[in-house]
Amino acid sequence: MSGTVVVVGGINLDTLARIEADTVRGSSNPGRTVTAPGGVGRNVAENLARLGSPVTLVGTVGRDHAGDLLLQALGRHDIDTSRVQRHRTIRTGTYTAVLTSTGDLDIGVADMAATESIVPADLGGSLLADASWLVLDGNLRTDTIAHGLRLAAAAGVPVALDPVGVAKAARLGPIPGVHTFTPNAAELAAWAGTEDIYEAIAAAFAQDIQALWLRAGAAGSTIHRPDQDAVTIALNPAEVVDVTGAGDAMLAAYVHRMSQGDDVETATWFATAAAWLTVQSPSAVRDDLTEALVTKTLEEQR
Repeated sequence: MSGTVVVVGGINLDTLARIEADTVRGSSNPGRTVTAPGGVGRNVAENLARLGSPVTLVGTVGRDHAGDLLLQALGRHDIDTSRVQRHRTIRTGTYTAVLTSTGDLDIGVADMAATESIVPADLGGSLLADASWLVLDGNLRTDTIAHGLRLAAAAGVPVALDPVGVAKAARLGPIPGVHTFTPNAAELAAWAGTEDIYEAIAAAFAQDIQALWLRAGAAGSTIHRPDQDAVTIALNPAEVVDVTGAGDAMLAAYVHRMSQGDDVETATWFATAAAWLTVQSPSAVRDDLTEALVTKTLEEQR
């Protein structure tokens, strides 16, 4: 399968604050901050471009300095931004993450009004005419996600959906037509409305999800598919610098390989290696990420 990967989702300016020692609640903590391009949709798009996939990004930024910076950065990676809108009254989205001294996420605050302004009509026209895959960011409005699924079904384009968090997973509702769904255990429970993992998996299969990719952070992930045994995917432990963006790299690498004709399991191994590399980088998108580097890493760490 060939063609452009269409990504619909957030384009943010991220601020990452890393505490230098043990976290002291209710007090000022010494640390360091970094501001960089971010957003699930944007991160996925950049990772795809770095891996060699043609990408169209659909999103919204404000008519502000942050929006200017983000569009300039996207242009440097040869990402098609013709579907990115400049909103007159909503500012560019931001994500602020506080990381522990070990690089794990302590708490994050997402200002996603720009992403939530993306409406079904923004997905119109010939958006999927030459698409190999559609990637949907769970921060989108539910009616926009539903419309994207209808368009993809009509065009015969497979869809990957990242629920992004428990609150967003809980509001998703039915997601018929999703090929690959990528929650962690808490997000899956919130979406399915049950803590019983087997009932939740059955709920996914009842909606014709072809690959339920259950993520477990450093412990790896498990692929569940109808009428097949579950497969657990894990590499050697990584030296974590910053977990921000690891899930986005994982999703991008998976879709990149699926669009090249890999099967689900092979693509998932490749994707796990991309995430393994990303957590060892101080950036949400690793700036030396290439298909060759991911392939080499997988061979060495599997």
